[in-house]
Amino acid sequence: MTLTLTPLAGIPLIKKGDDLTQFILQSLESMQIELIEGDVLILAQKIVSKAEGRMVNLTEVSPSNQALKLAEKTEKDARVVELILQESQMVLRTRPGLIVVEHNLGFVCANAGIDHSNVGSPGEDPKEWALLLPEDPDVSAQVLRAGLESDSGVRLGVLIIDSHGRSWRMGTVGITIGISGLPGLVDLRGKVDLFGYTLQVSEVGAADELAAAASLLMGQAAEGSPVVHARGFPYPLREAKLSELIRPEDQDLFR
Repeated sequence: MTLTLTPLAGIPLIKKGDDLTQFILQSLESMQIELIEGDVLILAQKIVSKAEGRMVNLTEVSPSNQALKLAEKTEKDARVVELILQESQMVLRTRPGLIVVEHNLGFVCANAGIDHSNVGSPGEDPKEWALLLPEDPDVSAQVLRAGLESDSGVRLGVLIIDSHGRSWRMGTVGITIGISGLPGLVDLRGKVDLFGYTLQVSEVGAADELAAAASLLMGQAAEGSPVVHARGFPYPLREAKLSELIRPEDQDLFR
């Protein structure tokens, strides 16, 4: 089994309204990569959000009283806190510099996934811009997959990924926030291991494993490779949604 990950070259700085599908196809053609059945395209959340116009100028944000109080407690910009509250179902934990929330999309993350790095245009103050997550990353992935499959004529998978921290380990890793065409979770219960033991509880977050691998190639600062082509994903493709990767609240010991 071989898994090959290739960062796509030539993806430009993305602006609102840009056609990501065409940029990906052009890059694949220039790199002489012909899509085959089972290939997966992994995209950084940031370029999807930019193409969908999810940039917000903070000068246009008016903080609520709740945001002002939480901003004072966390030592954060009240305008950013207002956006965090708008993008969240619930605030779970806070400390200076950090607000952990249950995002409107259902998962737990820091600061509602709102980003400042590599957001503003050249010459603009990056501190005055914020980038929100896509409104529905599953739908974004479905649209991208449909365009790529229509052009290639083969069955593909698409992941949209972001960098998240974890409550029990240091450091951020790439995780899936949008998925189409490949399994998020692979259930190995009932399978037999090398020694004949029948697995009882093993479930693999396959999409997150692929997201983490792709994130290594994308980078976390300059982020010059926002799309990665993967070949050799070791599980059969199928329809899926992000929801299968989110631990139900009644099973979440950290909420």
